[in-house]
Amino acid sequence: MPLTMNRKVFITCAVTGSGGTQDRSPHVPRSPEQIAASAIDAARAGAAIVHCHVRDPDTGRPSRRVELYREVTDRIRDAEVDVILNLTAGMGGDMVFGPPEAPFPLNEAATDMGGAADRMAHVADCLPEICTLDCGTMNFAEADYVMTNTPGMLRAMGRMMTDLGVKPEIEAFDTGHLWFAKELVREGTLASPALVQLCMGVPWGAPSDLNTFLAMVNAIPEDWAWSAFSLGRDQMPYVAAAVLAGGNVRVGLEDNLFLDKGVLATNAQLVERAVTIVENMGARVIGPTEVRQTLGLTKRSPVSR
Repeated sequence: MPLTMNRKVFITCAVTGSGGTQDRSPHVPRSPEQIAASAIDAARAGAAIVHCHVRDPDTGRPSRRVELYREVTDRIRDAEVDVILNLTAGMGGDMVFGPPEAPFPLNEAATDMGGAADRMAHVADCLPEICTLDCGTMNFAEADYVMTNTPGMLRAMGRMMTDLGVKPEIEAFDTGHLWFAKELVREGTLASPALVQLCMGVPWGAPSDLNTFLAMVNAIPEDWAWSAFSLGRDQMPYVAAAVLAGGNVRVGLEDNLFLDKGVLATNAQLVERAVTIVENMGARVIGPTEVRQTLGLTKRSPVSR
């Protein structure tokens, strides 16, 4: 299909992620207080949506503890700045095998597999406006690690999101993930129009090249909303590519630690750079109120405990 540049762009900031980046930059937030503060700074810089994981405050390792998500959620919702909260639901699907000649038993120290309700516990508790749904199983860069999301698991989690009134952001790491996402909508597990995040350049999913990117874009139904990102030095070029192809953008320390070569970034600086690119292309960066209207979201108030 012909590409139509997006003139009204929303920016998502992926604040911290679950990768082992906690010791590679002092700007990667660890504690709930730090994660919330970085998210709020990103919102002030122009991000309409903040995508949040949580980490163990002492080690910086990824965590699924509900109380950490609750603290991040409360701190963001109590802030004076308005922003749409997007919590990950991708944790709890990590399967790490033994070496090739002895794959079983699994590496229990590194494997983190949970049931659907367990993986969704923090979403049910915090009720963000958006949460992610990683729409497929994928080999990651690590030799024996598999991100595991079976069709049954995705159907169960998708139904929970729909029942909770939380909009899924479909994370598509490869073309088949989009194929299955469309099936989830067709069968009524997810509502239409859906929201998609194209995740480019994550080994070993969709490579970060424009041919693959445009194939992914062309597979998205015309009435769905979508964003895209790539990793490292490709993060900012994909801001321009996504806008030119008709989509929205994601930046943040989950995907890239650097503002320039050798210059470590903050989340706010990455958002500011993205805003500059979008505006220099002649598009307008829209805020959370307009994004809610576009995506059919209802603003959540702080939940009394």
